[in-house]
Amino acid sequence: MLSTSMFDYVLPPELIAQHPAERRDGSRMLVLDRITGECEIHPFGDIREYLSDGDALVYNDTKVLRGRMYARKNGLEEGAKFEILLVEALDPERLRWNVMIKPGKRALPGICAVLLNDDGSINGYGDAFEVEKRNGDGTFQIRFSTADFDRFQRSYGHIPLPPYIARKDETADAERYQTVFAANEGAVAAPTAGLHFTSEILRELREKGVQESAVTLHVGPGTFKPVSVENVEEHKMHSEEFFLTSETADLINNTHKAGKKVLAVGTTTVRVLESCVSADGTVHPQHGKTDIFLYPPRRPLAEDMLLTNFHLPKSTLLMLVSCFCEREKVLAAYEYAIANKMRFYSYGDCMLLK
Repeated sequence: MLSTSMFDYVLPPELIAQHPAERRDGSRMLVLDRITGECEIHPFGDIREYLSDGDALVYNDTKVLRGRMYARKNGLEEGAKFEILLVEALDPERLRWNVMIKPGKRALPGICAVLLNDDGSINGYGDAFEVEKRNGDGTFQIRFSTADFDRFQRSYGHIPLPPYIARKDETADAERYQTVFAANEGAVAAPTAGLHFTSEILRELREKGVQESAVTLHVGPGTFKPVSVENVEEHKMHSEEFFLTSETADLINNTHKAGKKVLAVGTTTVRVLESCVSADGTVHPQHGKTDIFLYPPRRPLAEDMLLTNFHLPKSTLLMLVSCFCEREKVLAAYEYAIANKMRFYSYGDCMLLK
């Protein structure tokens, strides 16, 4: 049995990054040799040195919704206050949504709640939502009072920072919690390995002959779901929508045919590619939802290298990383990072498995 406790480690709380680095490319990068287990720490800009002419860079171009909103029941000062987190639009107009609501026990079907301004005051426009039903997975279906969702985001939406960032979102987060290649809106969490790239680094890689392409996976709140069972195989994985185009599939397949390497930027990119790869390593274009759960002894078929941030103990993401390299070497690298006071999680430093 593969045990969840085998992926545990102790992280000093002060190493959880609460803000991004001053510059996007200002983070450190731990480089792990997958064969020897040797670790070195470099500035992120050295990513240029690990890619050559003909290699391919594949990243997730999802864009994070301003998906956290606050509201009061019936728009009354004494009404219950709700916090909602948008999960999935249910129609093209983005009028109906599946959401998470706190406190859920007060979110009864038929309740109407008026959205709150940034300062917590009740808006004067009657912008609201109605709870239509509670779903079987604990989320709720709501209907907004208008289909002008873009205005709702601008007026009431907050960047949904992860729960381990112990502060409210700030103005700077609207830019820094998005990658420079964010294009397709729909995520509730950023594909954080991509946060380190700048337009300049991407341009220099292109000039070096490195090709690039995107997949889209709309990261859902399940990415933060802890593994609560001891037997890893008993964990129920969350599902996320993805898109893999023929152009990206062709790039990956042609890169491998030419004997070159594919670098996946982030675990979300890996989830897409490993959902679309056949046993011979050929990647096929697809659109759908994936609940793929990657853990040892599985080994990646579509990627040769992985760039990723550091992940929570006992998490499915740490298990995924351990598909690229023996679990013992990965955990030893984490201890090395802790000893060198690297910054962890979404706004933290990163790790290159080469």
